[in-house]
Parts: sequence; C-alpha cells; structure tokens
Amino acid sequence: MQRHLIVLDLDGTLLTDEKVISHKTKSILLQAKSEGHEVMIATGRPYRSSEMYYKELGLHTPIVNFNGAFVHHPTDSSWNTIHKPIELHVVKEVVEAVQSYSIKNMLAEVLDDVYLHHHDEQMISAFALGNPHITTGDLRTFLKTDPTSLLIHAEEGSVDLVRNHLRDVHAEVIDHRRWGAPWDIIEIVRHGLNKAVGLAQVSDYLDIPKERIIAFGDEDNDLEMIDYAGIGVAMGNAIAPLQNIANEVTLTNNEDGIAEFLMDRLKLKKLS
Repeated sequence: MQRHLIVLDLDGTLLTDEKVISHKTKSILLQAKSEGHEVMIATGRPYRSSEMYYKELGLHTPIVNFNGAFVHHPTDSSWNTIHKPIELHVVKEVVEAVQSYSIKNMLAEVLDDVYLHHHDEQMISAFALGNPHITTGDLRTFLKTDPTSLLIHAEEGSVDLVRNHLRDVHAEVIDHRRWGAPWDIIEIVRHGLNKAVGLAQVSDYLDIPKERIIAFGDEDNDLEMIDYAGIGVAMGNAIAPLQNIANEVTLTNNEDGIAEFLMDRLKLKKLS
C-alpha cells in the first residue's frame, strides 16, 4: 500500500458530538500511522483548542488552523510557519460597517489572544479552551494588531444581510463562512485562504501527491479541501453541498465514519 496523507477536520468529523475521538477511530488512525501513512489535522480552530487532539493521536505533522490562516509544525520549530492575518484597517472597516445590523457580538483572534467587542460570558466560556489572554472592549480601540480571524455573532435574521454586505464591499480582501448550528456566527479570514491552501503546503512538504490524499470533512469550510484531495470524503452528517462534491460519503462522526472508510480503503484492521 502506497503512503497516503489522511487529513482530518475536527468538529463533526474526527470528534463525536461529545467532542472526543472514539476508541475505534483512534485505533484505526494509529494503525494507519504504524503502516507508514501520514495523519494531519486541518481545522478552523486555533491551535490552543486542537492541541489536545494532536497530542492524543501522537502526530508529528504540520497542522492547519484558522482554516488556513495559520499553518505550523508543533514538533519542528525549523518548519516554515505560515501566518496570514487580516489587515487591521480592513477589520476596523468591517466592525464599523456592521454596526447598522443586529449584531450580538464580535470577536477577533490574534493567534492565541482573544479580543471581545462586548463582555459575554457565553462566548468567553466557548473560547476559553487553552487559556487565551482575553481583552474586552471596542475592537476599533483595543485591537492593535492584524488579527488571524474575525468572528461576527449576528442575530439569526441578520446573518445573510451581513454576508451580503461583506460580499459586496470587502470581497477582494476577506473571505467569510457561516458556522453550523447552534452558533449564528460569520467567520472572516484573509482573502484567498482556506484549508486546501494549507493542505497543499503540507502535502508538498511530505511529498505526497494529491491522488494519495484522503480528506474528511462535514461543513462548508471543508469544501475546498474535499475538492482538492484526490479522495475527498464527506461524513454522513455533512451538509448537502459537501456531500455533492465529495468522491465518497462515509458514516457519521458518531458512527466511526473515518475508521470504517480507512479500514476499507487502506485495508486496515482495528488494533486490540
């Protein structure tokens, strides 16, 4: 069996709804590694909230965070880290513009520093994993550095209006996604960035061609990655547009969809 690169989204894909890696899926991934295949993570999460899964799987590969805005190698400091934040003036223009819509809150992340527009215990709790430094206050005043990403927590009825504005006014400098339930959040990164961009850099580094990349995902931030991979696999719980472009559809994240697919495709057996 030729060496493959297995690429894993986290939420809704590698992780069950309880945010854990099942015993079976972990066993199969470890078996894949033991047979010479490479395993990596590509997620919208920052590294601080994906590090525990990276370590649990004993990975020694680069990781794609913030949907491609940050790509680094946690175990090799000599690897050429890639960090492409949004220009600060663009973020301040967006923050100013969306004031006219029904917005609950906004949050900017500069790698592991978090900036909250308004104090919000629910959002603080959601983003506290990894103990980031959290600053609360008007982003136009307190944010001093180009942020890796910007999140807009909008009222449900305003999400499309905000996205239409971003598309009409800022399309040349930013890209944006909508998070899945239960959050009505619009995630913004620098224009031209997505998981496939980061994946291409890692696969070149590992010298594994596209046709031997197996990528798993479930949401719209996985679209480019699933399309890029030679074997793009949508989870059974994936959104319809992702299932429509995927080469294969496997079982859900709660049914060991990754393990079942890899056992069949790479002829792997579950370790005891």
